Amino acid sequence: MSNGRVAVITGASSGIGEATARELARRGWHCVLLARRQDRLEVIAAEIGGEWELCDVADREQVEAVGARVLERHPAIHVLVNNAGIPARGNFLEIEPELIERVIDVNTLGGVWCSRAFYPGLEAAAGAGGAHIANLVSVAGTVAFAPAGAYAASKHAQLALSRSAAALLRGTGIKVHTVLPGFVETEGFPQHSVLKSRLMKKFVIEPEDVARRLVDAIEKDKREITVPWFPYRFVSIAQALLPGLFSRFVGGSGYRDDARF
Repeated sequence: MSNGRVAVITGASSGIGEATARELARRGWHCVLLARRQDRLEVIAAEIGGEWELCDVADREQVEAVGARVLERHPAIHVLVNNAGIPARGNFLEIEPELIERVIDVNTLGGVWCSRAFYPGLEAAAGAGGAHIANLVSVAGTVAFAPAGAYAASKHAQLALSRSAAALLRGTGIKVHTVLPGFVETEGFPQHSVLKSRLMKKFVIEPEDVARRLVDAIEKDKREITVPWFPYRFVSIAQALLPGLFSRFVGGSGYRDDARF
């Protein structure tokens, strides 16, 4: 049964978004699911007793319209989970220019448009006890992974925006949580089948692992977390301290040549 708290989750039709919606619902949250696939949204929303709206987070006008409709039903939004994201495998010199533009629009700007659209609801909830924005970034936001340069760039920018928002909203009652997962096996990111490194495959996790840690971060007020901490936190530190050496390592790692993207 809902505890009266409302959560909006983007990219909720599969992967981490779906797992997060199910975890929030299990803990008593009322969830509003946003994504582009109506068939999946209808099923998931029905199973968890939530609501859904079709939304492409890269389309600012569409996000504003969806935000207005949701806020009309729920004037107070207690949690916004900016999860929607797409892959962009391949180096930025060779992949389609349209994919580079799309990955920036979805992964980076999508969270900006959603945060702006739902801000009135977050502000209302903050005044009545507190609100949260959870940004699903990635360890790719701290590591320049050459085989997916455009994706890594989009996540570096998203990380900067998330940290900026945390500083901007400090003291307002709206808390910003930055979640940095490592490799996660999902429909859009089939890591086990595309990664060529056996070592890297050993550290692939499931979306449910991320969802549990994300909701824990909200409930326990943890502002920035890496999931799992080992080995990904060490990877981020290595990139910061030894960028030259680390670039040689990631340059030799990557995706299988016969992988379908």
